[in-house]
Amino acid sequence: MMMMTTTQPLHSNSYSNPLLQFLGVAAWACLLFCTLQGQGQGVTAKSPSPAAPANTAISKVEDALNFHIYYGQSFKVIKNALDSMSYLLIQSNSRMAARTKYCTSRIKSFIIPLSNYSVATDSFPVSFFELLGLLGSFKGITTNGSIVSQCVLKLCEEGEIEMINRTEPQQFQQFAANFISSTDEAWACNFAAFLPSGEGAPLQRAEWIKYLGVFTNLEARANQVYTAIKENYMCLTRIAVSKATPVKPTVAWMEYNNGIWSFTKEAFKLKYVEDAGGENIDNSINKNTYNTSNSDDLDELHAILCTVDVVIDETQASDPINYTASTFIKNVAVEDNSCFAFLTNKSLWRYDKRLANTTALALDWSDGAISQPQLVLADLIEALFPTGNYTTTYLRNLSKEEGVVRINPEMCDRDSSTAMQPTIIPCE
Repeated sequence: MMMMTTTQPLHSNSYSNPLLQFLGVAAWACLLFCTLQGQGQGVTAKSPSPAAPANTAISKVEDALNFHIYYGQSFKVIKNALDSMSYLLIQSNSRMAARTKYCTSRIKSFIIPLSNYSVATDSFPVSFFELLGLLGSFKGITTNGSIVSQCVLKLCEEGEIEMINRTEPQQFQQFAANFISSTDEAWACNFAAFLPSGEGAPLQRAEWIKYLGVFTNLEARANQVYTAIKENYMCLTRIAVSKATPVKPTVAWMEYNNGIWSFTKEAFKLKYVEDAGGENIDNSINKNTYNTSNSDDLDELHAILCTVDVVIDETQASDPINYTASTFIKNVAVEDNSCFAFLTNKSLWRYDKRLANTTALALDWSDGAISQPQLVLADLIEALFPTGNYTTTYLRNLSKEEGVVRINPEMCDRDSSTAMQPTIIPCE
C-alpha cells in the first residue's frame, strides 16, 4: 500500500471568494497529480492516459460549504472538509486504476463507478441513494433499525441487503465502499464519510446528492435532482414571502429533557423558519435552559412562550405514537394556557409524523427530510400560514391530535431498481 506526503489539504471554508476557493482546490489537485507523476503512479502531462472519464457530465458545488469537487482526465477528487479527507476517485477503465492505491490519514482512493456499497452507521440518509437509483448496488448495512425507507426495508426483508456485524471489520472488505455518517472512529481504507447533516442550511444539506453522484458517475442525475429540488424550494420561499404580514409569526423550536426545557437554535432549523416567512424567537434570549422545578425559571419560560405563535416540540420520545399535546402541557407545567397563542390557535407541532414500523421507531426527519428540504419548507409554510387543505409530510399537529404514519416494507409500491423521483410541491 502506497503512502504519500502532501501539503495540508485545503478546507472548503479556507476562502470566502469563490474564485479563490476554486483556485485553491485546483492547486491541491494539481499537486496530487504531479506527485502521482513523480512516483510513476499516475498519468503524465506528456503521455496522457487514453481512457477518458466514463461520463461527460460534471457537478459543480453551488451551495454546500463542506465539500469541493475537482475533475482530472481519468480521475476525480472530492475534498471533504468535515472529515479532512480527500477522496481520489479513479475511473475503472483507466491505466491509473490498476496501479494506484492510496490509504493515508488524508487520502483514500476508490475505483469508480462503485460496483457495490454498504452503509455502516446507526443513522444514515439512504434516501439520497434512492434519488440516484442506486438501491440495486446497496448490498450491506449494519442495522435496519434506523431505516425509514419502505423500499430499503423491503430489500432488507427479502435478503437483498445483507446485515453486517460492525464488530467484524472483515465483513466490510467485500464492498467497494462503505459509507458512514460519523467522523468519530478510525475506519478502514474502503470507508468514506457522507455528512450532509454537517451543513448549516437546508439546500446545502440536499446538495450532497452530488457528492454521491461523483462516486458513481451519476453527475447528470444528481444535478437534475438537485436543480429540481432547489427550484421548488426557492419558489416556495417566494410564495411564503408573499404571504408574510408586517408582523411575522414567531416560531420556537424547543426540547424537554429530564425536567429541563431549552430552545434549540440549530442553523438549518432557523433558516427553515426564515424561508417559510416566519421569525425565530429573539436572539437576545440568552438563557439556555429552564428548570421546571425552579419557579423563577418556569415563570420566565412561560413569559417567553406567551410571545410565540408556533411551537415545534423536539423532545425525544421513546414512544412517539403516544406523545400528545397533553404530554407537552404536562412537561411545560402550565395550568392556565389562555395566554399561549400557539395553543389557542392550535399550532403545536412535532416532526415525528413519519417513522419506521420497527422497534427503533426511527424518524424520517433524519433521512428523507434531509434529501428533500422542499417538503419540510412546505410543511412549515402550512404551520405558519394554515390553509387546511395541505397534508404535511414530516410535521404533525399535536393540537389537532394528528397521529403518525408508520412506514413498513409493504408500502414500497415502485421498482426499487429505478430512481425515485423527488416530490415537487405545486407552486404558483
